[in-house]
Amino acid sequence: MNRLSFSLFLLLAFIWGASFTFIKVSLGGLTPSQLVLTRLVLGAAFLLIVILFSRVRLPAFGLVWAHLVVTATLGMVAPFLLLAWGEQHTSAALAGVLIGAIPLITLTMATAVLPTERATVAKVVGLVVGFVGVVVVVSPWGTAGGTLGGRLAVLGAAASYAAQTVYIRRVLSSRKIPPLALATSQLIVGVVVQAVITPFTGWPAPSLTWPVAASIVLLGVVSTGAAYVIFFRLINDLGATTASTVNYLVPVTAVLIGSVTLQEPITLEMVLGTSIVLLGLAVAERRVDLTRLRHLTRLRLRRVPVTAGPADHAEAPASRRT
Repeated sequence: MNRLSFSLFLLLAFIWGASFTFIKVSLGGLTPSQLVLTRLVLGAAFLLIVILFSRVRLPAFGLVWAHLVVTATLGMVAPFLLLAWGEQHTSAALAGVLIGAIPLITLTMATAVLPTERATVAKVVGLVVGFVGVVVVVSPWGTAGGTLGGRLAVLGAAASYAAQTVYIRRVLSSRKIPPLALATSQLIVGVVVQAVITPFTGWPAPSLTWPVAASIVLLGVVSTGAAYVIFFRLINDLGATTASTVNYLVPVTAVLIGSVTLQEPITLEMVLGTSIVLLGLAVAERRVDLTRLRHLTRLRLRRVPVTAGPADHAEAPASRRT
């Protein structure tokens, strides 16, 4: 990873981590539906400008757009609404930690649905460990802050993002749609879907203070629009697998930004649960080899003497004979 890619990697982690704080502040003057609609419009406008200059073409009209309705609903409208509603009842930092479960839930859904994903021992162990971490973060016993409903709504957003990923891999991957065109198309469809939903949720007069206005603009243009451009650049430079590991840093940046800007507390459940989730992901994705780890453990146990024999005291090292 060269210096530019590393800088973009950290920048993306910061942008996506900051989005939870932007949502929290925006909710001070907008309803969840107003927030989501504005976010989608700003993100779509930004990406339309980008593809205009990059000369990327949107998919031709046809059945693919029906699939885009599904993916836009699963990956944008539903999770954006769940996040906005959930953050009314929990902290931005905790929301960022719970969203960190996306790779774990994606791996679970992919194993269950996609024929190419096999259920290995490492994957099963990793998923079990990871979900223990999720339970610790959610804290159904009620010590994590906010309401249980708010925490479950954010976890539902993570599940919705995961379902979108699996649906794209199963239905749209074979169509070879350029990633930037896919993201832009989904945002356009998302605007239409959310525009249909919003009138049924009410439209009270927004309270556009400077913090609210700045937060929603940054959320739409930067966290929704520009973030996709950076992410696709990282995919081209590093590959999809390496680029996706940015999701491991997002909970960390979300907690730090929420703590600094909103003075939100960092709880033991957040730290412990995130660590367990990351360990589970590392095992499930074979970043930690269970067989090798078990082998190394056995070797170390064999090398530890049970008792000290006469030979152990026969001669001290030269550095000790002074």
